[in-house]
Amino acid sequence: MSSAIDRAFSVLECFGRHQKPLRLSDVVTELDLPKQTAHRLIKQLEALDLLERDIQPEKYRLGSRVRQLGIAAVVSQNRTAPTRAILEDLVARFEETVNIGILDNGEVLYIDRVECHWPLRVQLAPGSRVKMHCTAIGKLLLAHLPDPVRAVTIRNMALEKYTPSTITDAQKLEKECERIKAQGYAENVGEDLQGLVALAVPIFGDDGQVIAGIAVHAPEARMSLESMRSHIAILNTAAEKLGAALMS
Repeated sequence: MSSAIDRAFSVLECFGRHQKPLRLSDVVTELDLPKQTAHRLIKQLEALDLLERDIQPEKYRLGSRVRQLGIAAVVSQNRTAPTRAILEDLVARFEETVNIGILDNGEVLYIDRVECHWPLRVQLAPGSRVKMHCTAIGKLLLAHLPDPVRAVTIRNMALEKYTPSTITDAQKLEKECERIKAQGYAENVGEDLQGLVALAVPIFGDDGQVIAGIAVHAPEARMSLESMRSHIAILNTAAEKLGAALMS
């Protein structure tokens, strides 16, 4: 491997290890690189969309191409991984659709999903994307963003109205996020599609940070939100297993 590629990959690994935006000086210190060399590598990686500017001045974070590659790896891995068995067990218990979602570029990306057997259901394949502000997983993951990041994210979101229940006011969405974080789960009562209800709980990584969400979806005529709430313990247990599986 050429030294240039090796050093560039070391810079990406540095950002991956810290899992947060870094300054040039952080990279210089950790990798013991000359400042000029580190600056050149960061600018080259930025030009390739492997790093990007953060909302905080003078900081960088992993870029869109790295996220896309990571997502592709997660999606392909989890189609046959133990996570699939956990979702299938939940579908057998609830007899309703269950999925796992992560945040990517301002949307929710389903990395795995198991459909129920009922003919009346919303069919979306793994890899599908849905909006953040009107879905249970979306609001859950939004609620668990760091406060400054969440505030900027909400401010820059297009809060489109899909049903009379859709939250289209930024202040109301912020209050909803605070409520979700306090109670530990998120709900969707016809916010993206009338007649559909959903409940989502967080999946935590090794560091205690929320890495994904798991949700159950159903037509309200077939399963009430109250019934979903009564099964939160089952969802949380599954979320613990999924966290261990995704981080293994």
